[in-house]
Amino acid sequence: MRLDKFLKVSRIIKRRTVAQQACDADKVLLNGKEAKPSAKVKVGDIIEVTFGQRTTRYEVLELRESATIEQAASMIRPLGEKR
Repeated sequence: MRLDKFLKVSRIIKRRTVAQQACDADKVLLNGKEAKPSAKVKVGDIIEVTFGQRTTRYEVLELRESATIEQAASMIRPLGEKR
């Protein structure tokens, strides 16, 4: 699954276009490396997203094409924040 779509479906970022812009601005890391919106996400990957001064990390647990709020919560496991 594409990174920008995963960020939207998992509700880490609310809109796919915002997810694409965040990736293009190097605000999203996939397994410690800067990632383009088209990067492929797999189960077990670590995603880091920077919003202002705060960086949050997530582990990918499941991939879904669409998800309810409850399903979206089960797609990721928060690993904490970096400041």
